[in-house]
Amino acid sequence: MARLAFSLCNEKCRGLRPPTYEGTAHAQPTTAPVGRHSKSPTSVCGGFTLIEVLVAISVMALMSLMAWRGLDGMLRTQSSLQVRSDEVRTLQAGLAQWQTDLDQLAELGGTPSWDWDGKVLRLTRRAALDAEVQVVAWTWRNNPGRPGGGDWLRWQSAPLHLRSDWQNAWNLAREWSQTPTPASQAGEVNIHPLSGWQLFVHRGGSWTNPLSSDAVTPGSSTSSSGSTSGTPPPTSSPANSATASSTPPDGVRLILTLPPGPSGAGALTLDWIRPTLSGALP
Repeated sequence: MARLAFSLCNEKCRGLRPPTYEGTAHAQPTTAPVGRHSKSPTSVCGGFTLIEVLVAISVMALMSLMAWRGLDGMLRTQSSLQVRSDEVRTLQAGLAQWQTDLDQLAELGGTPSWDWDGKVLRLTRRAALDAEVQVVAWTWRNNPGRPGGGDWLRWQSAPLHLRSDWQNAWNLAREWSQTPTPASQAGEVNIHPLSGWQLFVHRGGSWTNPLSSDAVTPGSSTSSSGSTSGTPPPTSSPANSATASSTPPDGVRLILTLPPGPSGAGALTLDWIRPTLSGALP
């Protein structure tokens, strides 16, 4: 018995499970028979079948395709919004420059500050320095390759000090509108594509075409059909008409015909009123 107790103590010290004895102390330990086809629970390993793997790959490919299409749509939308925003900002900058040029008209003795011949509007405006002036021209140039068939353009000269330099720039502005050369196009800026444009001036209390006789007769409020007093309106001489046509009007109405595009389409009207004008225009 002492020998058996010592053996059990050694088994416990080695961390082994002591054998189970049946019957007497000399009986052999009983062990469960190990069958030929018996399997341990830990020997069974699971996995995916080929069909399950193919289905998982197909689902992941479909999700990747949907994510790519979503990103592509977002990028396209962002690109179109950026183009529209750029065109709108460009048009707004052009309209602001138009108003600034009219606000800065320089009325000098012997030099016209305004001239419109139906194709180009030429202006004499004050430059950054008070002692300098600039010649500015606005026109619409036909270009079949552009949206709407043409572009709204602006041209300006360098700051001028002498009357002779002003005269050269004044003539160059008209040449630029008719037959542009690489030298004259150096001062050109493309503002926005247009289908066309119109100008109306406010003189004598009404809006008229700047090329009509009513537009060059200041103070005349009668129409071409006759006078309200029963007497015909006074006839202006060519010299007086030329002087009146070169005088800045009280107001200018600009009508731009925008072609279909990101910035919109249709007629855009902008009215300018001379800052020194007292009263309101009808």
